[in-house]
Amino acid sequence: MYDSIILRTVARLLLPLLLLLSLFMLIRGHNLPGGGFIGGLIAACGIILQIVAYGPSYARRVLPYNYLLVAAFGVVFASLSGFPSLLIGAPYMQGLWLPDPIPGIGKVGTPTFFDIGVYIVVVGITTQIAFLLAEEPCFTRSMSASRALRTRLKARHRRREVPGDR
Repeated sequence: MYDSIILRTVARLLLPLLLLLSLFMLIRGHNLPGGGFIGGLIAACGIILQIVAYGPSYARRVLPYNYLLVAAFGVVFASLSGFPSLLIGAPYMQGLWLPDPIPGIGKVGTPTFFDIGVYIVVVGITTQIAFLLAEEPCFTRSMSASRALRTRLKARHRRREVPGDR
């Protein structure tokens, strides 16, 4: 966490913009560059920016989700997008499209739902990794503290090696 008023202000303003940009990239991903993967990365960047600006404890309070469950839901959602084709006798994951495009969105079909699942998976996994890295204990201990820790661990290991101790 950086104690910067500028970073915190920018992070607060950028979160909704990055989430909207990620949804835009998700929706336009079939006909132009974009899709679920890049959209999910952009959404995760917005959340990671909150972690950097405010710290992981604040970000967990503001966005209280279990991101591994979010990713698991995305995998299930993406997998389920292939079942409609089985219902009509086509191979699993064959793309089925609505006959008329939806205004403002475009053509919608089962690949769109697959992309939504990918989006959810990428947001979940990337954010979980960022939280794990941000919450990792600091490895910049002083030399005396790390030396004391090593001494305690060696003493504990030696106690286990004493024969007849059990």
